[in-house]
Amino acid sequence: MRTSRTAAFTLISALLIAFGFNQLLIPHKMISGGVSGITMIAGYATGLNIGWLYFILNVPILIWGWRVLGFRFVGWSSVSVAATTLFMQLIPAKPLVADLTLGAVFGGVIVGFGSGLALREGSSSGGFDIVAAIITRKRDISIGMLIFGLNGTVIAALGLLTKNWDIALFSLLSIFTTGKIIDLIHIKHVKVTAFIITCEAEAMRAALIPLYRGVTCMKTRGGYTNEEKDMLMTVTTRFELNQLRKIIAKTDPRAFVNIVETVGVMGDFRKPTL
Repeated sequence: MRTSRTAAFTLISALLIAFGFNQLLIPHKMISGGVSGITMIAGYATGLNIGWLYFILNVPILIWGWRVLGFRFVGWSSVSVAATTLFMQLIPAKPLVADLTLGAVFGGVIVGFGSGLALREGSSSGGFDIVAAIITRKRDISIGMLIFGLNGTVIAALGLLTKNWDIALFSLLSIFTTGKIIDLIHIKHVKVTAFIITCEAEAMRAALIPLYRGVTCMKTRGGYTNEEKDMLMTVTTRFELNQLRKIIAKTDPRAFVNIVETVGVMGDFRKPTL
């Protein structure tokens, strides 16, 4: 069921991104930023198929992501990139709206919703999403605003090269909207605290260490059973919560887990890699 859900949301995400590109951004010669923006610039200049350029330029980034982020995340990201490329061949590149402002805003909303949906399900739309995911593993910052910053650099370069600042600034508006929508859906920077009561404390502790989060162990006693157990407390992000749940279910399916949203964190939140 989990695999089917991820596959469904990944395909929906790819469809939304392809629709935003072909119906709202590309017809107005706007740029989405990042890898897709680079492919659009190349496509406008050469007349080559933007969808296939998008696929080709994502390949080295996916390889980098596989080495850093693991197979599952990049595997689904590869599916997303391939599906987006396919949908871009099927959806006609015709303007849905004539107004540039509407195209920029709603293009940003649709692309941002698609990208955020993929990230929330443990995937991504490739490109700078993967670059941002790698960076946010080391820095506690908003992924949407990081993508906006990275993509804004591409837009600034476009404006300087083409001297067409109207299109560049409308594209920047679209990217900003995309970043805000991603943050509303993805919420990677939101922290949660998990309290795990288990009879397999040592195995659980060892299983949680690869997450590079602090783990605190405490002795507990059940009020009803009077049975002594161990409680492990760890703080993580909502983005990593699915991985945490899988680790807990695999290590001790009978563990009792209480997950609460964390208002703030002080001290050493990120543990260094070994």
